[in-house]
Amino acid sequence: MKNKRKKYTPDEKAKIVLEVLREENTLVEIANKYEVSQQLISRWKSEFLANMAVVFDKKATELEKLKQEHEAERDVLVSKIGQLTLDVDWLKKKQVQASELRKKRRS
Repeated sequence: MKNKRKKYTPDEKAKIVLEVLREENTLVEIANKYEVSQQLISRWKSEFLANMAVVFDKKATELEKLKQEHEAERDVLVSKIGQLTLDVDWLKKKQVQASELRKKRRS
């Protein structure tokens, strides 16, 4: 019977790599503790170090996307405010005209 491969979640991998980076224990001790080969931990560490800048880049990208959405929503709202202001001014003008008409009819 073959041994089934254990799959590690990204959280588990991150936990193990952070422990390696802290250098509180040796790689051998950490490998034995989590029952993971030293080579695999070394590969995870290399991948992490090569891609750690992506973590910050993603957040910057998400922040920029959120900022663009906010500006687009703001533009829509400003446009709506402008339209409603025009509507209110038109209605005020019509109200004055209507009152003048009523006064003329009464007289």
